[in-house]
Amino acid sequence: MNQATLHQLKVFEAAARHGSFTRAAEELFLTQPTVSMQIKQLTKSVGLPLFEQVGKRLYLTEAGRELFATCRQIFETIAQFEMKVADLKGLKQGQLRLAVITTAKYFIPRLLGPFCQLYPGIDISLQVTNHERILERMMSNMDDLYIMSQVPEHLDVTSQPFLDNPLVVFAPANHPLAQEKNIPIQRLSNEPFIMREPGSGTRRAVQNLLEEQGISVKVKLELGSNEAIKQAIAGGLGISVLSRHTLLSDAAEFSILDVQHFPIKRTWYMVYPSGKQLSIVARTYYEYLLDAAKKFVEQTEQLNFPVPVPEYSVVE
Repeated sequence: MNQATLHQLKVFEAAARHGSFTRAAEELFLTQPTVSMQIKQLTKSVGLPLFEQVGKRLYLTEAGRELFATCRQIFETIAQFEMKVADLKGLKQGQLRLAVITTAKYFIPRLLGPFCQLYPGIDISLQVTNHERILERMMSNMDDLYIMSQVPEHLDVTSQPFLDNPLVVFAPANHPLAQEKNIPIQRLSNEPFIMREPGSGTRRAVQNLLEEQGISVKVKLELGSNEAIKQAIAGGLGISVLSRHTLLSDAAEFSILDVQHFPIKRTWYMVYPSGKQLSIVARTYYEYLLDAAKKFVEQTEQLNFPVPVPEYSVVE
């Protein structure tokens, strides 16, 4: 390995991550023959094959998997060093990698804007996906911070609550129940229901409540995004349960039904694997988000659908 270069390791890491020399070349703005040559030279330095091809697919060998894990550690250490040097210079620069649950896309970008203005030297990568995919990314240590509404119990993680995430019953603005108060939850069984896809944390929370109350609903549609569900509700196809935060942009089209046992109380958390050393950039955003969430609550309370202020204290 004395002959291996940092550039070769970067090329290998990209190829291993994508499982493709072509996609690695596209990411690194190199030609595919250049990528192949760098991998060939690195393989010679290691002394063992790093990839094996089965059919048209590329797989890592055992040595390749070990080197891939080592590359991740090397690049993480280098990134932390670069950010510490930048911090010593009085600068904030580097990269922030965030992965957030789908519903968080309704407010996290609003909180990222001011952060980007404060630290224009920071490049931000934002991945938006569902609960199961977030867990996969976390187990692979692919991001700096994860924004979730449910802390995984089977993983060793550090979590910090920062904002309430109430789940409410959405209906069209002209729904017959829109003007009623304290609606019995049993009335939901008479309504066509629109559910999120299996694997969604929102769906899991709704199903848990319905099972507790012995209620079954008529699921007319299963849709994979909050926006699709909102369009279906607006089109009169049924009602659904969504985070109140999804209502921020188009409140006039919908009503929130006053149903017993709602809202379902949930919380937004910042999560990362226990033992993970947050980079200076990640720590800066972590602290920024705790403060920004308080201002976000104050802003939304000025609207017609206030978001409850979190009842917990912020842990520094």
